Amino acid sequence: MLDINMFQAGKGGNPDLIRESQRRRGADPKVVDEVIEIYQEWTKVKFDLDEVSRTLNANQKEIGKKMEAKEDASELLAKKKELDSKKMELMEVEQAKDKALRAKVNGVGNIVHDSVPGEDKYLIATSEQPISAFHSGEWFDQPSEQLPIKYAGYSTCFRKEAGAHGKDTWGIFRVHQFEKIEQFVFTEPEKSWEMFDEMITTSEEFFKSLGISYRVVAIVSSALNDAAAKKYDLEAWFPHQGQYRELVSCSNCTDYQSRNLEIRCGTKKMGDREKKYVHCLNSTLCATERTLSCLVENYQTPNGLKIPAPLVPFMGGVEFIPFMKDSVPKSMRQ
Repeated sequence: MLDINMFQAGKGGNPDLIRESQRRRGADPKVVDEVIEIYQEWTKVKFDLDEVSRTLNANQKEIGKKMEAKEDASELLAKKKELDSKKMELMEVEQAKDKALRAKVNGVGNIVHDSVPGEDKYLIATSEQPISAFHSGEWFDQPSEQLPIKYAGYSTCFRKEAGAHGKDTWGIFRVHQFEKIEQFVFTEPEKSWEMFDEMITTSEEFFKSLGISYRVVAIVSSALNDAAAKKYDLEAWFPHQGQYRELVSCSNCTDYQSRNLEIRCGTKKMGDREKKYVHCLNSTLCATERTLSCLVENYQTPNGLKIPAPLVPFMGGVEFIPFMKDSVPKSMRQ
């Protein structure tokens, strides 16, 4: 483990170096401050323990003098008993703090050498995240001319969750990695709710074009994520499952994201006390794997799979894909 003195600037250490090393490892640099805090707690207890030990030693010498002079040492002996008890208590606390300190320091990685290459790429859950930062720090002083800004983001998305235990474990409906086309818009605050309706309408038109039955559900307040002021889910009908399942989420985050990113709009007038920020909205257009699952369930026949009309040109004119009985490996047949 690292030398504890490396965490102490006053002892020639460099806690900032350790913090940066932790960041390069992709670990939380806050652990450095936690180590320093526990170390300070340990030093205080150690100081109190040393003080009691010194007092106890002095008391012991006085008892020796009293005994040698054959004088009454009862008060000193009572004091010794009291000090012995206090020392034992402090020793237990000191040992516990020392153990906690060592455990915390053990959780800190070695200092990464300067020659080690860094890694500045991250797995994103949705393209909404990088798109929202495109205009970080910008000020749209002529919003009627500069806004709205509309983006279509295509990305691979990564998620940790994979449904409840034993649920949605088959097929490609819920997976850790999938492709998604995302709508993202920066707009004037006064027009964000109009844009919200426009974005969910765009998603509806997409699934209407594929002939998919769906419904739009308003998400209740207790189920909203922190960023969303309002959210709609578009749920499509999955006949094999016999239920509607979410394919689209559309959210108006108002100025919740732009305030963090300092994306402002308008001209500040005399007497204005508050800054004015753009509104950010996002909506799924198509999560490909989940949409493919929906298409297969809705367009399969006993003999094969019909291709929705809008997709035929992208399938080289193929309108029907027949099932191949011999295409399933013997090891997978029941």
